[in-house]
Amino acid sequence: MRVARFYAPGDLRLEDAEWRPLGPREVRIRVRHCSTCGTDVKIFNHGHHHLVPPRVIGHEIAGEVVETGPEVHGGWAAGDRVQVIAAVPCGTCQDCTGDRMTICPNQTSVGYHYDGGFAEYLVVPVQVLAVDGLNRIPDGVGFAEASVAEPLACVLNGQELAGVGTGDEVVVIGAGPVGCMHVRLARARGAAKVFLVELSRSRLDMSAAVVEPDAAICGSDVDVVDEVLELTEGRGADVVITAAASGAAQEDAQRMTARRGRISLFGGLPKDKPTITLDANLVHYRELSIVGANGSTPAHNKRALELIASGAVAVRDLITHTLPLDRLPEAIRLVASGEAIKVSIEP
Repeated sequence: MRVARFYAPGDLRLEDAEWRPLGPREVRIRVRHCSTCGTDVKIFNHGHHHLVPPRVIGHEIAGEVVETGPEVHGGWAAGDRVQVIAAVPCGTCQDCTGDRMTICPNQTSVGYHYDGGFAEYLVVPVQVLAVDGLNRIPDGVGFAEASVAEPLACVLNGQELAGVGTGDEVVVIGAGPVGCMHVRLARARGAAKVFLVELSRSRLDMSAAVVEPDAAICGSDVDVVDEVLELTEGRGADVVITAAASGAAQEDAQRMTARRGRISLFGGLPKDKPTITLDANLVHYRELSIVGANGSTPAHNKRALELIASGAVAVRDLITHTLPLDRLPEAIRLVASGEAIKVSIEP
């Protein structure tokens, strides 16, 4: 079978891999779609401290079961359409048993610790099955859409932590695929208005044309804080979500959030520059809440699939490009350049 293996930064090879025997508690799937994301770009350019090469990368995975081990439970059978979680909690630690799986200290990841989905076939690790991380794709949901359930699950976790709800005015900073999903999920959760902020005019125009925020604000053209304050009649936004790896965005968020508003630090910062300036007086006097957001749980993935299936959060039109496995380097370039919203690989 053909796989895309990462060996070192800039060294991604399309290779033939051996068909290894299936373990008694494993499931083999035919990968139908594996979507790309900004993390794949980071891995391609810089590697990752959890990834020991060579490794088949790709973690937004949907496919169909072709074979199951004799000790696999759950009623899985050949032909079942499935989506695979990316973040794999251990399921047994204090955080996991306390319903805090997203912060499991023993978490592993598909595409990092285990071979991922940029391949024709994938053996689903026993660790995924142990935490109920293989999900049935609902009828009417295509494989490409199902592959986007993983990032949508992360978006769902972030908005739950930030308490996005009915009547909120929400600012989403970052117009990539995750930012687009934040816009749509906020609406599905009852937000009154959603504003989309982006530095790149071309990326903002492309994404705004699809998700149609109440206002599209280009940070290269205007002062973002002033614009948000004007749009909210001076009070600021109830929730600001920083869906971009930008310390400046996190600092701006403090100044555009309403009293008793919430700030979601959704996008992580570069490891060599992880700090920002926090205006503690703004937090103190406005009674602001600042929350992090780290990945998703198996349950979030299931609910993300339900949101897609119900039409509450559309994702099909966010997939602007579909490419075969041998064009994965081109897909990574498209993601890095911002020319695409979402790129899906169809092995």
